[in-house]
Amino acid sequence: MPILFLLISLFWILPTPDLPPGIQRLQKAYPDFIAKADANSITFKDGSVFTYDDGKKNKSFQELLDQPDLEDQFRYPYPQKFPGKEGILVNQDPGRIRFMPFYMKMYGNTQEEVRANLREIIWLPKTIGAKILVTKVNGVDKKLEAISQELDKLPALKQYLENPGGTFLWRVIKGTNRLSMHSFGMTIDINVKYSHYWQWDCKCTNEDAKLGYKNNIPKQVVDIFEKHGFIWGGKWYHYDSMHFEYRPEFL
Repeated sequence: MPILFLLISLFWILPTPDLPPGIQRLQKAYPDFIAKADANSITFKDGSVFTYDDGKKNKSFQELLDQPDLEDQFRYPYPQKFPGKEGILVNQDPGRIRFMPFYMKMYGNTQEEVRANLREIIWLPKTIGAKILVTKVNGVDKKLEAISQELDKLPALKQYLENPGGTFLWRVIKGTNRLSMHSFGMTIDINVKYSHYWQWDCKCTNEDAKLGYKNNIPKQVVDIFEKHGFIWGGKWYHYDSMHFEYRPEFL
């Protein structure tokens, strides 16, 4: 009986080959939460159901940001290539389009719910020793500890990593009504001093602003974060080079 139960459990959580690629990515990324899926929905283990494609076509970029479905999240593929001086194509922001109810269901619908799952860890204990709060959900705390241990062995990178800009802070993104992913404790901003953010550089919050790409963060830092499931805001047209968030569905 135990073996039969295990086989049935694996059947429910393993990605199903005939489903849309985005659904398969989400199944693989979040097996602790997703019980099953079909061609247009994902069901969590508590019975919550999320529609994958809402049927609305030809959304503008602003609509993708403000009114996305789960399918819209995968509109732009996350590139393996590190950005060069040529920058990134307009509005190519892989991972910046977020269907928030999905993530709120996992990490918490309120500040209090998120706080209940936070854990304090030491960021680069040998070279920096900063205390940061991160979520235990999806093992994000363990993954950030692993990243921290790897980066701690590379003192030449210390200047980019000290004085981290923040992890958990329940707030909306400036100039929007959208909740920041920092609200869930599954992100980290590294040293602001060496970072660039599109809103700072254009001195605006206008998504249509013409931007010139800027970045000082070394590829070695980004590679280590990505290896552990964190995407980097420096691979967005609307760049945020200090920002890393746990989104393994893109990696």
